[in-house]
Amino acid sequence: MTITIDDIEFKELLESIRFIYGYDFTEYAELSVKRRIVHFMKNRDIYALDKLGKMLLKDEHLFEEFVQELSVTVTEMFRDPTFYKSIRERVVKRLATYPVLRIWIAGCATGQEIYSIAILLKEENLLDRSIIYATDINQKSLKIAREGVYPLGSMKLYTSNYMEAGGKRAFSEYYIAKYNSVLFDKSLRENVVFSPHNLVADKSFNEFQFIICRNVLMYFNQDLQNRVVNLFHESLCSFGFLGLGDKESLLFADKKDCFEETDKKEKIFMKMK
Repeated sequence: MTITIDDIEFKELLESIRFIYGYDFTEYAELSVKRRIVHFMKNRDIYALDKLGKMLLKDEHLFEEFVQELSVTVTEMFRDPTFYKSIRERVVKRLATYPVLRIWIAGCATGQEIYSIAILLKEENLLDRSIIYATDINQKSLKIAREGVYPLGSMKLYTSNYMEAGGKRAFSEYYIAKYNSVLFDKSLRENVVFSPHNLVADKSFNEFQFIICRNVLMYFNQDLQNRVVNLFHESLCSFGFLGLGDKESLLFADKKDCFEETDKKEKIFMKMK
């Protein structure tokens, strides 16, 4: 059965969610949100948007699953290996000049990016004096990230990515395999602060030397992208770095002239003013 989403009902649903739960999806890219809602409805044999709305506003557990669907959770360790290689070659030397290094991974999803950065910092002798703030809107994803348990079947890809990213050790040294899962070493998350944070509504909460937010802005409309870039600009120290996804840019951001390209291809920028 085909599901058609009426524009008025769609906007009413998002406004109701914002009013009842405080989650604001009204400035997410509309086509992406509609596609995810349709997928969510089909998987649960719900074929009317008004029925979905009533169910979401009554059932908090269902709503958590709905947020999981709308949140960006597609990730892997050392995804786009050349991005991490560029961090080693172009960013690490300056980061090493700070006595305490604060890194914000915004939209950390299920945590693979956290452990990738932690491993890189460990190999560059920076992890012990780093604090990694890992935030996401999705509480279920944060729980997975805290636990650091991932499918054993993913390790072949993760190992390949790690080696391409300039890894210096055997990747298997960082985890213990048991049954069909692996548990990453607890030392990698000892300096990680896991916390919910909503890029749409929440403010800056610290000053950082490096902010990584990859493949998140692409799901926002242009106005929201601009506001989030302003948030990152406010949160970065002078000469701090910002890392974005390969399909994202600062081209239309108000603060674009405040940044200089550190690596144009890998979308790494330095705050200059």
